[in-house]
Amino acid sequence: MQGTASQAMTLVAPCLFGLESVVREQVEALGYRAAEVTDGRVSFSGGPDAVARANVGLRSAERVLIEVGRFGAETFDCLFEGAKAVDWAAFVRKDDAVTVTGASVRSALTSIPACQRIVKKAIADKLMQHYGLARLPETGARLNVQFLLLKDTASVLLDTSGDPLYKRGYRTEHGDAPLRETLASALLHLSRYKGRAPFADPFCGSGTLSIEAALIATSRAPGMSRSFALEQLAFMPSDILKNARAEAAAAVTEAQCDIHAADIDPAMTALTVRNAERAGVASAVRVTAAPVSEFAPAAEKGVLVCNPPYGERTSERRLCEELYAQMGRVFASMTDWRTGILTSHPDFEKHYGRRASKKRKLYNGNLRCDYYQF
Repeated sequence: MQGTASQAMTLVAPCLFGLESVVREQVEALGYRAAEVTDGRVSFSGGPDAVARANVGLRSAERVLIEVGRFGAETFDCLFEGAKAVDWAAFVRKDDAVTVTGASVRSALTSIPACQRIVKKAIADKLMQHYGLARLPETGARLNVQFLLLKDTASVLLDTSGDPLYKRGYRTEHGDAPLRETLASALLHLSRYKGRAPFADPFCGSGTLSIEAALIATSRAPGMSRSFALEQLAFMPSDILKNARAEAAAAVTEAQCDIHAADIDPAMTALTVRNAERAGVASAVRVTAAPVSEFAPAAEKGVLVCNPPYGERTSERRLCEELYAQMGRVFASMTDWRTGILTSHPDFEKHYGRRASKKRKLYNGNLRCDYYQF
């Protein structure tokens, strides 16, 4: 047992691989100290206010979880006894419906369905014992419990987010191969975009990068307008999310910089406008329909981040390589602009015509990519 609502809890912010340092800095910007950083997750300590503020304010985490237990789990018996030892009644009402999901990495227990059944049974047995029931009704709120088996150690976690945090609510429409909002925000973070310099994305697609830039420029918390699973958790104070949203709303400002989204496809620029309106930042984003060959920023300095086509299909590879060469020529004069380009093409630098000053391995969905920074 890692804590209850009346005391500090161990909170875990999972993230895409390669973004751990980004999420750690975002956790610390909220005022919490990262206690542990491992592959794909950042742990920190906090009470219910931290749960709500992290859900509302973290830009690049995928969820916010409460770690309710951690124990050795070399066998199924160990997994059952460890899960049953958790004080589940501190978190789950007798009529809540609990679902269990999980993963196993470098552990003796590899059958995820079997582990799910065992953890579910352990939770049910503990709750039935506590509430004096022969059977749980499971007619109430749906709660998700996750387990992670890593090197025979089990972490059992309660999800407080519900839908993943990349689902901000503004992108109800998107084009082909959309960039996840949490990854887009992380690319901006890695390019040291603070919302004060001009920003440009000449391959805007559905506008995710430019909208995330506008959210930063206006100090708008990414989760300010969406709902969370924490609203269904009985042990959470009823006003905790309201307070976090009010704090976030009080921080909103007007954008003080030019944010330019462009795309060769007018249908995509129209979609960007609609998404920006839903995000509440339409007045902060300037949208134009134009090819990259016509991109010519008015400002001498700024930040450019883009997610151009990758050419994953063989038939598209040559066209993408020609596009990268064109990008290299167009961007060559932007000597005082910080440029970040995400692509999975292994020979991007060769076709772009320049070696990056930094290159970071990231994942766009399941696709291994590199983020080239110039």
